[in-house]
Amino acid sequence: MSAPAPGAAGPHAKAAVLIEALPWLERFRGQTVVVKYGGNAMTDEALRRGFADDMVFLLHAGLRPVVVHGGGPQINAHLDRLGIETGFTAGLRVTTPEAMQVVRMVLVGQVNRDVVGLINRHGPFAIGMSGEDAHLFTAERKHAEVNGEKVDIGQVGEIVKVEAGAVRALLDDGRIPVVSSIARGEDGEIYNVNADTAAAALAVALDAGKLIVLTDVEGLYADWPPSGEGAATKVISRLTAGELAGLLPGLSSGMVPKMEACLTAVSGGVPQAHVLDGRVPHSVLLEIFTDEGIGTMVLPEEES
Repeated sequence: MSAPAPGAAGPHAKAAVLIEALPWLERFRGQTVVVKYGGNAMTDEALRRGFADDMVFLLHAGLRPVVVHGGGPQINAHLDRLGIETGFTAGLRVTTPEAMQVVRMVLVGQVNRDVVGLINRHGPFAIGMSGEDAHLFTAERKHAEVNGEKVDIGQVGEIVKVEAGAVRALLDDGRIPVVSSIARGEDGEIYNVNADTAAAALAVALDAGKLIVLTDVEGLYADWPPSGEGAATKVISRLTAGELAGLLPGLSSGMVPKMEACLTAVSGGVPQAHVLDGRVPHSVLLEIFTDEGIGTMVLPEEES
C-alpha cells in the first residue's frame, strides 16, 4: 500500500467531513440552488473544472443546481480582437447593435458551451440555454443615470418577467440548466442583462432554497477600503436584508450588483443568499456542506 501524499487528509478526517455534511445534505436535499458563475472561477482552468465537479456533486447529493453565467472577460477579449470599441457609463457596458452581436455570440456560443461541456464530462447532465429560449427572461431597455439624467446605453436590459417553466422541466428531468444572461424584449429586441440580476430573478421565480453569487473577493467587507496602510479587512459573515439595504449606498461599484442581487432574492422569498470567493477551490461545497461556511450570507428580516 502506498503512503498517503503529504498533507492528505487521513481516513478519520475524511469521515469527519462526511459526518459534518450530513445535516446539510438532509436540509437541502430536493431544493433548488441557483449559482451565478463568473470571475476568476470562469477563467482559471483548475477552478473551471472544479466548479463543474461541484455542480455534479450537488446533483448526485439530491440538490437541483442551476447555473447562470455572464462572461465579461471573454466578451472584452473578442471585442478587442474584432476592433469593436465599447465603453462603460455609470458602470454599465454601452452595447451598440454591433457589440450586442458579439455579446450574444460569446455568451451563448462560447461560454455556455464551455460550461456545459465541462459538466458533461461526468455524464449527460447539463443542458445549455439562453435567456431568450422559451421567453425565459423578458427585459426592457435600461438607461444609465448620470448626474440625475437618463443616458441611453444601447441594448442593455432590465428583467421584467421570468417564465421559468422550461428550467423547471429540465430540473424535474434530473438535468443541470446552464443559462446565459441574454434576454428578449416584447418588441423582439435582444438585450444584454447583468448576470447577477438574472440569477436573482431566476432564483425567485424557481422558489429556490439558496442563491450563490461567485465573485473575486472573500465576501462583503466591513471596512473597505481599509482604514489605513496594512489595516486588515473583515468579512461580514451574515447580515439581514434591512442591514444590507442600509449599506448599499456606500458600497464599491463592483459589489453593488452582487449585493443587490442578494437583496432581491431574499426580498422575493429565497431563504438565503450568499456571496462567495470563487477563487477558493470548491467554495460552493464549503458553503453548503460545512458548519462554518464561507463568504457573506444575507437573510430575510424574520431570520435575523
